[in-house]
Amino acid sequence: MPEVKFEVDVDKPPDEQPGANPFNRWHPDIPAATKTEPGEAIRLEALDWTGGQIGDNDDPNEVRDVDLSQVHYLAGPVHVEGAEPGDLLKVEFHDMGPLNNRSEFGFTGTFSQQNGGGFLTDHFSDAAKSIWDIDGYTVSSRHVPDVRYEGKIHPGLAGCAPSQELLEEWNEREQELIDKHEEDPESIPNHPTGEAEPPVANPPTTEGAQMGEMDPDEAETAAKEAARTVPPREHGGNHDIKDLSIGSTIYFPVYVDGAKFAVGDFHASQGDGEITFCGAIEMAGYVDVEFDLVKNGMEKHGVDHPIFEPGHRGPNFEDYITFCGYSVTEDGEQRYIDSHTAYRRACLQAIDYLKKFGYTGQQALHILGTVPAEGRQSGVVDVPNACSTLAVPKGVFEFDISPGKLENSADRGDVVVTDEPLG
Repeated sequence: MPEVKFEVDVDKPPDEQPGANPFNRWHPDIPAATKTEPGEAIRLEALDWTGGQIGDNDDPNEVRDVDLSQVHYLAGPVHVEGAEPGDLLKVEFHDMGPLNNRSEFGFTGTFSQQNGGGFLTDHFSDAAKSIWDIDGYTVSSRHVPDVRYEGKIHPGLAGCAPSQELLEEWNEREQELIDKHEEDPESIPNHPTGEAEPPVANPPTTEGAQMGEMDPDEAETAAKEAARTVPPREHGGNHDIKDLSIGSTIYFPVYVDGAKFAVGDFHASQGDGEITFCGAIEMAGYVDVEFDLVKNGMEKHGVDHPIFEPGHRGPNFEDYITFCGYSVTEDGEQRYIDSHTAYRRACLQAIDYLKKFGYTGQQALHILGTVPAEGRQSGVVDVPNACSTLAVPKGVFEFDISPGKLENSADRGDVVVTDEPLG
Protein backbone atom coordinates (compact mmCIF):
# COMPACT_ATOMS: atom_id res chain seq x y z
CA MET A 1 0.00 0.00 0.00
CA PRO A 2 1.32 3.50 -0.83
CA GLU A 3 2.17 5.84 2.01
CA VAL A 4 -0.88 7.67 3.36
CA LYS A 5 -0.08 11.34 2.80
CA PHE A 6 -3.49 12.67 3.89
CA GLU A 7 -5.48 10.81 6.55
CA VAL A 8 -8.99 11.39 7.93
CA ASP A 9 -10.96 10.20 10.96
CA VAL A 10 -14.67 9.82 10.13
CA ASP A 11 -15.56 9.97 13.82
CA LYS A 12 -14.20 13.51 14.18
CA PRO A 13 -15.48 16.78 12.69
CA PRO A 14 -13.59 18.32 9.77
CA ASP A 15 -11.73 20.83 11.94
CA GLU A 16 -10.45 18.14 14.35
CA GLN A 17 -8.73 15.77 11.94
CA PRO A 18 -5.62 13.81 12.96
CA GLY A 19 -3.29 15.40 10.44
CA ALA A 20 -3.70 18.38 8.15
CA ASN A 21 -7.13 19.98 7.99
CA PRO A 22 -9.18 19.35 4.85
CA PHE A 23 -10.23 22.47 2.96
CA ASN A 24 -13.42 23.45 1.12
CA ARG A 25 -12.54 26.46 -1.01
CA TRP A 26 -10.32 27.14 -4.05
CA HIS A 27 -7.65 29.77 -3.49
CA PRO A 28 -4.03 29.94 -4.72
CA ASP A 29 -2.70 30.85 -1.26
CA ILE A 30 -3.96 27.77 0.59
CA PRO A 31 -0.68 26.08 1.53
CA ALA A 32 0.16 22.54 0.49
CA ALA A 33 -0.59 19.93 3.15
CA THR A 34 1.87 17.43 1.72
CA LYS A 35 4.49 17.04 -1.02
CA THR A 36 5.35 14.35 -3.53
CA GLU A 37 7.70 13.71 -6.42
CA PRO A 38 6.64 12.74 -9.96
CA GLY A 39 6.57 8.95 -10.16
CA GLU A 40 5.75 8.45 -6.47
CA ALA A 41 2.46 6.70 -5.62
CA ILE A 42 0.67 8.08 -2.55
CA ARG A 43 -2.67 7.50 -0.81
CA LEU A 44 -5.10 10.33 -0.05
CA GLU A 45 -8.19 9.96 2.14
CA ALA A 46 -11.19 12.27 2.25
CA LEU A 47 -14.35 12.71 4.29
CA ASP A 48 -17.66 12.55 2.47
CA TRP A 49 -18.54 15.78 0.71
CA THR A 50 -20.63 17.10 3.64
CA GLY A 51 -17.97 16.39 6.25
CA GLY A 52 -20.10 13.85 8.10
CA GLN A 53 -23.41 15.75 8.25
CA ILE A 54 -25.40 12.70 7.06
CA GLY A 55 -25.37 9.44 9.01
CA ASP A 56 -26.42 5.81 8.55
CA ASN A 57 -29.99 6.26 9.78
CA ASP A 58 -33.54 6.84 8.53
CA ASP A 59 -33.72 10.58 9.24
CA PRO A 60 -34.38 12.51 5.99
CA ASN A 61 -34.11 15.84 7.81
CA GLU A 62 -30.33 15.43 7.75
CA VAL A 63 -30.51 15.95 3.99
CA ARG A 64 -33.01 18.78 4.35
CA ASP A 65 -30.75 20.60 6.82
CA VAL A 66 -27.30 20.09 5.27
CA ASP A 67 -25.19 23.22 5.55
CA LEU A 68 -24.06 23.66 1.95
CA SER A 69 -21.71 26.50 2.88
CA GLN A 70 -19.32 23.81 4.14
CA VAL A 71 -18.93 21.63 1.05
CA HIS A 72 -16.79 19.99 -0.33
CA TYR A 73 -14.14 18.68 2.08
CA LEU A 74 -10.98 17.92 0.08
CA ALA A 75 -7.74 16.04 0.67
CA GLY A 76 -4.71 18.16 -0.06
CA PRO A 77 -3.43 20.39 -1.46
CA VAL A 78 -0.58 18.22 -2.75
CA HIS A 79 2.56 20.03 -3.91
CA VAL A 80 4.05 18.15 -6.87
CA GLU A 81 7.73 18.92 -7.20
CA GLY A 82 8.61 20.58 -10.50
CA ALA A 83 5.06 21.54 -11.51
CA GLU A 84 4.88 25.03 -13.01
CA PRO A 85 2.11 27.16 -14.55
CA GLY A 86 1.48 26.04 -18.11
CA ASP A 87 2.29 22.39 -17.43
CA LEU A 88 -0.21 19.56 -17.50
CA LEU A 89 -0.33 17.52 -14.31
CA LYS A 90 -0.75 13.85 -15.20
CA VAL A 91 -2.72 12.06 -12.48
CA GLU A 92 -3.16 8.29 -12.53
CA PHE A 93 -5.82 6.67 -10.32
CA HIS A 94 -4.32 3.30 -9.37
CA ASP A 95 -6.93 2.27 -6.80
CA MET A 96 -9.76 3.72 -4.72
CA GLY A 97 -12.46 2.55 -2.36
CA PRO A 98 -14.37 3.10 0.87
CA LEU A 99 -12.56 3.43 4.17
CA ASN A 100 -12.88 -0.24 5.16
CA ASN A 101 -13.71 -0.93 8.80
CA ARG A 102 -14.17 2.81 9.34
CA SER A 103 -17.03 3.84 7.06
CA GLU A 104 -18.75 1.28 4.84
CA PHE A 105 -21.98 3.02 3.96
CA GLY A 106 -23.01 5.69 1.50
CA PHE A 107 -25.98 7.98 1.07
CA THR A 108 -28.03 9.55 -1.67
CA GLY A 109 -30.17 12.64 -1.22
CA THR A 110 -32.84 14.61 -2.99
CA PHE A 111 -32.18 18.19 -1.96
CA SER A 112 -35.11 20.50 -1.32
CA GLN A 113 -35.70 23.34 -3.72
CA GLN A 114 -34.80 25.79 -0.92
CA ASN A 115 -31.43 24.12 -0.32
CA GLY A 116 -29.66 23.51 -3.60
CA GLY A 117 -32.47 21.89 -5.52
CA GLY A 118 -31.40 19.69 -8.38
CA PHE A 119 -31.93 18.78 -12.01
CA LEU A 120 -35.59 17.84 -11.44
CA THR A 121 -36.31 19.99 -8.37
CA ASP A 122 -39.58 21.25 -9.83
CA HIS A 123 -40.81 17.64 -9.79
CA PHE A 124 -39.14 16.55 -6.53
CA SER A 125 -39.01 19.58 -4.25
CA ASP A 126 -38.92 17.74 -0.88
CA ALA A 127 -35.74 16.43 0.73
CA ALA A 128 -35.32 12.65 0.73
CA LYS A 129 -32.63 10.16 1.64
CA SER A 130 -31.53 6.60 0.92
CA ILE A 131 -28.73 4.72 2.66
CA TRP A 132 -26.55 2.24 0.75
CA ASP A 133 -24.44 -0.61 2.13
CA ILE A 134 -21.03 -0.86 0.48
CA ASP A 135 -19.57 -4.36 0.30
CA GLY A 136 -16.29 -3.92 -1.52
CA TYR A 137 -17.48 -2.45 -4.81
CA THR A 138 -21.02 -3.90 -4.57
CA VAL A 139 -23.86 -1.70 -3.32
CA SER A 140 -27.44 -2.24 -2.13
CA SER A 141 -29.98 -0.24 -0.15
CA ARG A 142 -32.69 -1.01 2.39
CA HIS A 143 -34.55 1.98 0.97
CA VAL A 144 -34.41 0.83 -2.67
CA PRO A 145 -35.09 -2.93 -2.62
CA ASP A 146 -34.30 -5.40 -5.39
CA VAL A 147 -31.40 -3.33 -6.68
CA ARG A 148 -27.86 -4.69 -6.19
CA TYR A 149 -24.85 -4.14 -8.43
CA GLU A 150 -21.15 -3.38 -8.76
CA GLY A 151 -20.74 0.37 -8.60
CA LYS A 152 -18.70 2.70 -10.78
CA ILE A 153 -16.45 4.07 -8.03
CA HIS A 154 -14.81 7.46 -8.56
CA PRO A 155 -13.98 10.81 -6.94
CA GLY A 156 -16.52 13.41 -7.96
CA LEU A 157 -14.03 16.20 -7.48
CA ALA A 158 -10.36 16.59 -8.40
CA GLY A 159 -8.30 19.49 -9.64
CA CYS A 160 -5.49 21.96 -9.14
CA ALA A 161 -5.48 25.39 -7.49
CA PRO A 162 -6.35 28.41 -9.64
CA SER A 163 -4.07 31.38 -10.13
CA GLN A 164 -5.19 34.68 -8.64
CA GLU A 165 -6.04 35.91 -12.14
CA LEU A 166 -8.18 32.86 -12.89
CA LEU A 167 -9.92 33.10 -9.50
CA GLU A 168 -10.90 36.69 -10.19
CA GLU A 169 -12.22 35.70 -13.62
CA TRP A 170 -14.43 33.02 -12.06
CA ASN A 171 -15.87 35.40 -9.48
CA GLU A 172 -16.60 38.10 -12.04
CA ARG A 173 -18.41 35.93 -14.55
CA GLU A 174 -20.41 34.00 -11.93
CA GLN A 175 -21.50 37.20 -10.20
CA GLU A 176 -22.76 38.50 -13.55
CA LEU A 177 -24.95 35.41 -13.81
CA ILE A 178 -26.25 35.89 -10.26
CA ASP A 179 -27.09 39.53 -10.98
CA LYS A 180 -28.92 38.57 -14.17
CA HIS A 181 -30.96 35.97 -12.29
CA GLU A 182 -31.88 38.41 -9.53
CA GLU A 183 -33.04 40.97 -12.09
CA ASP A 184 -35.12 38.50 -14.09
CA PRO A 185 -35.26 34.83 -12.97
CA GLU A 186 -37.10 33.79 -16.11
CA SER A 187 -34.22 35.04 -18.27
CA ILE A 188 -32.11 31.99 -17.32
CA PRO A 189 -33.09 29.44 -20.02
CA ASN A 190 -32.38 26.16 -18.20
CA HIS A 191 -33.24 27.21 -14.66
CA PRO A 192 -35.74 24.60 -13.46
CA THR A 193 -38.29 26.95 -11.88
CA GLY A 194 -37.76 30.46 -13.20
CA GLU A 195 -37.85 31.58 -9.54
CA ALA A 196 -35.31 32.88 -7.04
CA GLU A 197 -34.64 29.38 -5.66
CA PRO A 198 -32.56 27.39 -6.30
CA PRO A 199 -29.68 29.81 -6.93
CA VAL A 200 -27.81 29.84 -10.23
CA ALA A 201 -24.33 30.12 -8.68
CA ASN A 202 -22.64 30.18 -5.29
CA PRO A 203 -20.53 33.29 -4.65
CA PRO A 204 -17.68 33.40 -2.14
CA THR A 205 -18.67 33.42 1.51
CA THR A 206 -16.73 33.23 4.73
CA GLU A 207 -19.56 31.22 6.29
CA GLY A 208 -18.50 27.58 6.59
CA ALA A 209 -15.15 28.25 4.90
CA GLN A 210 -12.30 25.97 5.89
CA MET A 211 -8.99 27.11 4.45
CA GLY A 212 -6.75 24.19 5.26
CA GLU A 213 -3.48 25.13 6.94
CA MET A 214 -3.69 28.89 6.29
CA ASP A 215 -2.92 31.32 9.10
CA PRO A 216 -6.33 32.17 10.67
CA ASP A 217 -6.05 35.91 9.96
CA GLU A 218 -4.99 35.33 6.36
CA ALA A 219 -7.67 32.65 5.96
CA GLU A 220 -10.50 35.01 6.86
CA THR A 221 -9.36 37.53 4.26
CA ALA A 222 -8.80 34.88 1.57
CA ALA A 223 -12.20 33.28 2.21
CA LYS A 224 -13.91 36.49 1.08
CA GLU A 225 -12.75 35.81 -2.48
CA ALA A 226 -12.09 32.06 -2.43
CA ALA A 227 -14.20 30.14 -4.95
CA ARG A 228 -16.78 27.62 -3.86
CA THR A 229 -16.07 24.02 -4.88
CA VAL A 230 -19.59 23.40 -6.20
CA PRO A 231 -19.06 23.60 -10.00
CA PRO A 232 -16.36 22.32 -12.36
CA ARG A 233 -14.15 24.94 -13.97
CA GLU A 234 -11.01 25.19 -16.12
CA HIS A 235 -8.78 23.77 -13.38
CA GLY A 236 -10.91 20.65 -12.90
CA GLY A 237 -13.10 20.64 -9.82
CA ASN A 238 -16.49 19.05 -9.29
CA HIS A 239 -17.01 17.28 -12.61
CA ASP A 240 -18.88 14.25 -11.22
CA ILE A 241 -17.77 12.14 -14.17
CA LYS A 242 -18.47 8.51 -13.32
CA ASP A 243 -15.85 7.22 -15.79
CA LEU A 244 -12.94 8.74 -13.85
CA SER A 245 -12.64 5.44 -12.04
CA ILE A 246 -9.83 3.00 -11.25
CA GLY A 247 -7.18 3.02 -13.98
CA SER A 248 -8.11 6.45 -15.31
CA THR A 249 -5.53 9.08 -16.21
CA ILE A 250 -6.41 12.77 -16.06
CA TYR A 251 -4.35 15.72 -17.29
CA PHE A 252 -5.05 18.89 -15.31
CA PRO A 253 -3.87 22.37 -16.33
CA VAL A 254 -1.39 23.79 -13.82
CA TYR A 255 -1.92 27.41 -12.77
CA VAL A 256 0.35 27.73 -9.70
CA ASP A 257 3.76 26.43 -8.68
CA GLY A 258 3.49 22.88 -7.35
CA ALA A 259 0.02 22.49 -8.93
CA LYS A 260 -1.61 22.11 -5.47
CA PHE A 261 -3.72 19.11 -6.44
CA ALA A 262 -6.75 18.14 -4.35
CA VAL A 263 -9.37 15.38 -4.45
CA GLY A 264 -12.57 14.37 -2.66
CA ASP A 265 -16.34 13.87 -2.99
CA PHE A 266 -15.95 10.10 -3.38
CA HIS A 267 -18.81 8.15 -4.95
CA ALA A 268 -19.43 4.41 -4.67
CA SER A 269 -21.44 4.75 -7.88
CA GLN A 270 -23.28 7.30 -10.01
CA GLY A 271 -25.30 7.64 -13.17
CA ASP A 272 -24.43 10.20 -15.84
CA GLY A 273 -25.65 13.61 -14.72
CA GLU A 274 -25.96 12.89 -10.97
CA ILE A 275 -29.53 14.07 -11.42
CA THR A 276 -30.66 14.33 -7.78
CA PHE A 277 -27.90 16.90 -6.96
CA CYS A 278 -26.69 14.59 -4.17
CA GLY A 279 -27.33 11.90 -6.71
CA ALA A 280 -24.38 9.57 -6.38
CA ILE A 281 -23.77 7.16 -3.51
CA GLU A 282 -21.73 9.59 -1.45
CA MET A 283 -19.05 8.17 0.85
CA ALA A 284 -15.77 8.78 2.64
CA GLY A 285 -12.99 7.13 0.69
CA TYR A 286 -9.39 6.87 -0.45
CA VAL A 287 -7.52 7.04 -3.73
CA ASP A 288 -4.02 5.87 -4.65
CA VAL A 289 -2.55 8.36 -7.10
CA GLU A 290 0.66 8.83 -9.03
CA PHE A 291 1.74 12.09 -10.64
CA ASP A 292 3.82 13.03 -13.63
CA LEU A 293 4.30 16.22 -15.63
CA VAL A 294 3.87 17.20 -19.26
CA LYS A 295 6.07 20.28 -19.32
CA ASN A 296 4.47 23.23 -21.11
CA GLY A 297 1.64 20.85 -21.92
CA MET A 298 -1.09 23.48 -22.11
CA GLU A 299 0.58 25.22 -25.05
CA LYS A 300 1.94 22.06 -26.65
CA HIS A 301 -1.45 20.37 -26.74
CA GLY A 302 -3.65 23.45 -27.05
CA VAL A 303 -5.73 22.72 -23.94
CA ASP A 304 -6.75 24.87 -20.99
CA HIS A 305 -9.31 22.42 -19.54
CA PRO A 306 -8.76 18.90 -18.18
CA ILE A 307 -8.65 15.92 -20.52
CA PHE A 308 -8.78 12.28 -19.47
CA GLU A 309 -8.23 8.71 -20.55
CA PRO A 310 -10.81 6.46 -18.85
CA GLY A 311 -9.80 3.24 -17.13
CA HIS A 312 -11.19 -0.14 -18.10
CA ARG A 313 -12.36 -1.54 -14.78
CA GLY A 314 -16.03 -2.58 -14.71
CA PRO A 315 -18.82 -2.86 -14.10
CA ASN A 316 -19.58 -4.28 -17.52
CA PHE A 317 -23.28 -4.34 -18.34
CA GLU A 318 -24.53 -5.81 -21.60
CA ASP A 319 -28.28 -5.12 -21.62
CA TYR A 320 -29.88 -1.70 -21.29
CA ILE A 321 -33.27 -0.08 -21.63
CA THR A 322 -32.76 3.30 -23.26
CA PHE A 323 -35.14 6.25 -22.90
CA CYS A 324 -35.30 9.14 -25.35
CA GLY A 325 -36.06 12.80 -24.72
CA TYR A 326 -36.46 15.78 -27.03
CA SER A 327 -36.35 19.58 -26.84
CA VAL A 328 -39.98 19.90 -25.77
CA THR A 329 -40.79 20.86 -22.18
CA GLU A 330 -43.27 18.99 -19.99
CA ASP A 331 -45.73 21.81 -20.76
CA GLY A 332 -45.39 21.26 -24.49
CA GLU A 333 -43.19 24.28 -25.26
CA GLN A 334 -40.91 23.72 -28.24
CA ARG A 335 -37.26 24.60 -27.57
CA TYR A 336 -34.48 24.88 -30.15
CA ILE A 337 -31.81 22.14 -29.98
CA ASP A 338 -32.03 22.17 -26.18
CA SER A 339 -30.14 19.13 -24.88
CA HIS A 340 -30.82 20.11 -21.26
CA THR A 341 -34.57 19.89 -21.79
CA ALA A 342 -34.15 16.72 -23.82
CA TYR A 343 -32.22 14.98 -21.03
CA ARG A 344 -34.83 16.03 -18.48
CA ARG A 345 -37.52 14.42 -20.61
CA ALA A 346 -35.50 11.21 -20.97
CA CYS A 347 -35.04 11.05 -17.19
CA LEU A 348 -38.71 11.72 -16.51
CA GLN A 349 -39.66 8.97 -18.98
CA ALA A 350 -37.40 6.56 -17.12
CA ILE A 351 -38.89 7.55 -13.75
CA ASP A 352 -42.45 7.02 -14.97
CA TYR A 353 -41.40 3.64 -16.38
CA LEU A 354 -39.84 2.43 -13.13
CA LYS A 355 -42.89 3.55 -11.16
CA LYS A 356 -44.90 0.92 -13.06
CA PHE A 357 -42.73 -1.74 -11.40
CA GLY A 358 -43.66 -0.53 -7.91
CA TYR A 359 -41.01 2.07 -7.16
CA THR A 360 -42.02 5.53 -6.00
CA GLY A 361 -40.88 8.56 -7.94
CA GLN A 362 -38.24 9.34 -5.32
CA GLN A 363 -36.91 5.77 -5.43
CA ALA A 364 -36.74 5.90 -9.22
CA LEU A 365 -34.91 9.22 -9.02
CA HIS A 366 -32.35 7.70 -6.64
CA ILE A 367 -31.93 4.68 -8.90
CA LEU A 368 -31.15 6.85 -11.92
CA GLY A 369 -28.76 8.98 -9.86
CA THR A 370 -26.77 6.03 -8.54
CA VAL A 371 -26.69 3.14 -11.00
CA PRO A 372 -24.10 3.49 -13.82
CA ALA A 373 -26.70 4.78 -16.28
CA GLU A 374 -25.31 6.05 -19.60
CA GLY A 375 -26.42 9.54 -20.64
CA ARG A 376 -25.82 10.76 -24.18
CA GLN A 377 -26.33 13.79 -26.37
CA SER A 378 -27.44 11.55 -29.17
CA GLY A 379 -28.42 14.19 -31.72
CA VAL A 380 -27.83 17.95 -31.87
CA VAL A 381 -28.31 18.71 -35.58
CA ASP A 382 -31.94 17.96 -36.44
CA VAL A 383 -33.85 21.19 -35.87
CA PRO A 384 -35.73 21.91 -33.73
CA ASN A 385 -35.19 18.85 -31.51
CA ALA A 386 -32.02 17.69 -29.86
CA CYS A 387 -32.24 14.05 -28.82
CA SER A 388 -30.82 12.99 -25.46
CA THR A 389 -30.87 9.42 -24.22
CA LEU A 390 -30.57 7.66 -20.87
CA ALA A 391 -29.62 3.97 -20.93
CA VAL A 392 -30.44 2.08 -17.71
CA PRO A 393 -28.56 -1.23 -17.19
CA LYS A 394 -31.03 -4.04 -16.66
CA GLY A 395 -28.50 -6.06 -14.68
CA VAL A 396 -28.69 -3.81 -11.63
CA PHE A 397 -32.19 -5.10 -10.87
CA GLU A 398 -32.96 -8.46 -9.29
CA PHE A 399 -35.95 -8.87 -11.62
CA ASP A 400 -36.65 -8.27 -15.32
CA ILE A 401 -37.68 -4.70 -16.14
CA SER A 402 -38.19 -5.32 -19.86
CA PRO A 403 -41.38 -4.04 -21.48
CA GLY A 404 -44.10 -6.63 -21.07
CA LYS A 405 -42.82 -7.82 -17.68
CA LEU A 406 -45.17 -5.84 -15.45
CA GLU A 407 -46.00 -9.07 -13.59
CA ASN A 408 -42.78 -8.23 -11.74
CA SER A 409 -44.38 -5.13 -10.23
CA ALA A 410 -44.57 -5.08 -6.42
CA ASP A 411 -44.78 -2.71 -3.48
CA ARG A 412 -41.16 -1.70 -2.97
CA GLY A 413 -41.54 0.73 -0.06
CA ASP A 414 -39.90 4.13 -0.35
CA VAL A 415 -36.88 6.21 0.50
CA VAL A 416 -37.31 8.36 3.61
CA VAL A 417 -38.85 11.74 2.75
CA THR A 418 -39.10 14.76 5.01
CA ASP A 419 -42.59 16.06 5.75
CA GLU A 420 -41.42 19.49 6.81
CA PRO A 421 -39.89 22.32 4.76
CA LEU A 422 -36.43 23.64 5.41
CA GLY A 423 -36.54 25.65 8.63
